[in-house]
Amino acid sequence: MTERTDHLSTNTPATGVDRTEMFGAREGNDGIIRCDACPVLCRIRPGRSGACARYANEDGKLIRTDPLVLADRTARDGGDMVPFLEAEQDWDGNPVSGKDVFVTGIGAGTTYPDYKPAPFIVSSEFDGVDTVTVVSEGIFSYCGVKVKIDTDRHIGAETAAVRAQGEHVGHITTAEYGSQMLSLGGVRHLTGGSKKEGSVTCSTMLALCNKEPVELEIDDGSKLIIEAGKAPIIDQVEEKRMRVGCGSATIGIFAQQWHGHADEVIVVDDHITGVLSEHQAGKVLDMKPTGIRIRGRKSTAGRYFQVAEPGHGWGGTDITDPLSIIETFDSKVAWPGMRLLMTSTTGEDSLYCELDETLNPVEQDMPKPLISVVDRIGENCEPSLATVLFMAGAGGSLRAGVTENPVHLTRSVRDRITQVTLGGAPTYVWPGGGITVMVDVTRMPDQAFGYVPTPAIVAPIEFTLSRDNFAALGGHMRSITPLDAIAAEFKDIARRESWQAGNPWPLQQQKAE
Repeated sequence: MTERTDHLSTNTPATGVDRTEMFGAREGNDGIIRCDACPVLCRIRPGRSGACARYANEDGKLIRTDPLVLADRTARDGGDMVPFLEAEQDWDGNPVSGKDVFVTGIGAGTTYPDYKPAPFIVSSEFDGVDTVTVVSEGIFSYCGVKVKIDTDRHIGAETAAVRAQGEHVGHITTAEYGSQMLSLGGVRHLTGGSKKEGSVTCSTMLALCNKEPVELEIDDGSKLIIEAGKAPIIDQVEEKRMRVGCGSATIGIFAQQWHGHADEVIVVDDHITGVLSEHQAGKVLDMKPTGIRIRGRKSTAGRYFQVAEPGHGWGGTDITDPLSIIETFDSKVAWPGMRLLMTSTTGEDSLYCELDETLNPVEQDMPKPLISVVDRIGENCEPSLATVLFMAGAGGSLRAGVTENPVHLTRSVRDRITQVTLGGAPTYVWPGGGITVMVDVTRMPDQAFGYVPTPAIVAPIEFTLSRDNFAALGGHMRSITPLDAIAAEFKDIARRESWQAGNPWPLQQQKAE
């Protein structure tokens, strides 16, 4: 058992709501409270907080140090968001509508041990439909982070280990179109290695999910700084552009715009390098052969694999001299003065040459029409971002907090009767057994995630369904509390967040049903 040795900070945003009955038990006359909100079972002395810093002992009461988050989408005539209960005097005691306010799981507390109903089971009305939202924080050992890094640059070999603070916290997985992908965390890194590996894995995931920058290093690869919603920094260089397409796709997109201004165009790409005159797009434009021979393995006409090794050079290759991928020009086909443009898939690198009398390419100033097309490649490249998706499986505690027969909840989610949100944000629920969800952390409120030192990630989760369907799946009906009662209880201590534009309103689905 453990406890923090520091006293509560004077600016700790304590909720002030006694959670002793729900999550703790008093031990003896010395004011110590045993917190059972997670398996660590901290013994917390007065004026101190537990190991996770989420629960504290204030004058013999177990309180939450993080406030409950209420999200509000109040808008008048399509205007700006109006913060929920901006001031105490603004609320006249009338019932709060589920059309305006949503109770998120942030700051709600957990359902550990498993037999407890969720901390909040909220009833509200939306456009004539009685709804229930089961609100909790999940303790997730089975969870991970998927990171999408918009870059062509080679950051490491597929399956290479990803490390934080020297500890193995994940691996590189299959690259996607214009992006490198990381898979971090998971139960094996959290619990299957050393204590330090588990602790570092947990802290790395926590920082990424809370939209904080994290330094990562890949075995025999790059050093990264990743922050959700920000440009990735690779080996101290901030990425700017996500490629418009592979080399072949770039040829197809811009072929007609190059036609008449260049006799040959090569788009250098680590995966598929495109050659315009051989490409089907060039054939359609009746471009004549140029006699160029490219290194690498030819796939189909005008498409080449493995023209160079992966790296930080042109198009995600290791080359800085693009002419090095040209083996030769066929003297029976090529001609002096032949115009050659070479470019990368982002337009950040480009070269214009003309063949001399000996058929050697000589660099020249690029004609304005070709400059315009290269610039257009850049214009069509979206800004590079690092995207962080939290992925977790909802198991015993969460489902038992909804119903005594958890499989009913699983089936209800699968049948889309029950909607799952995290911090109010929409989720993707994976097909198949169980409740495995994935969420974009940038669509969630700030500081939505916490941890327990088991180690595991703590994340908000909400299950929303109609009241009738909640009763049908055997939900904890006696634990339902009206929304306006919760709003009144927490009006002075809740953290109020404006609803994030673009997120669907969770209760809307029940109206549709």
